[in-house]
Amino acid sequence: MGQALTGSQAAYRELVRRYQGPVLNLVVQMVRERAEAEDLTQEVFVKAFARLRTFDTTRRFASWVFKIAHNHTIDHLRRLRPETLSLSDGEHPELPAAAMASPQQLVERTMLADDLETAIKRLRVEYREVIQLRYHEDLSVEEIAEVLAVPEGTVKTYLHRARKELAEELVALGWK
Repeated sequence: MGQALTGSQAAYRELVRRYQGPVLNLVVQMVRERAEAEDLTQEVFVKAFARLRTFDTTRRFASWVFKIAHNHTIDHLRRLRPETLSLSDGEHPELPAAAMASPQQLVERTMLADDLETAIKRLRVEYREVIQLRYHEDLSVEEIAEVLAVPEGTVKTYLHRARKELAEELVALGWK
């Protein structure tokens, strides 16, 4: 991080390599279109590079770049077309290989993953975003609050409501 702050492009490229995937995942959750998310992610890193001198080294770089990504994507959604978010991009999370899993177990896991992805897509964008940051990027409630610029209580509320809605959706889809 220190070398990137002194202007080392090689060090900054390493930061991009390290955080590009997580930032892209966050942006995809918000815009629901991969190509658009890739463009926005590239713009996020250009902005981050331009603002690198404002980075507070007492904080985590991930939180800082996620906040830039969040704000940039929200601005994009407000400017362009917030009412036309696609809820069906056809992507499914990768399932970890299970040791000695039976074909039935594999089918059930695939079905659950599909239904969970469907349920997540039905959530409000704010709920999808906190789910992504908490469970995919492993950020704490405090870090999510910083990224989203909302109180920690709001993050906790969003997480609670998102989990409740996900549970209700899964029950409606036949899962108990």
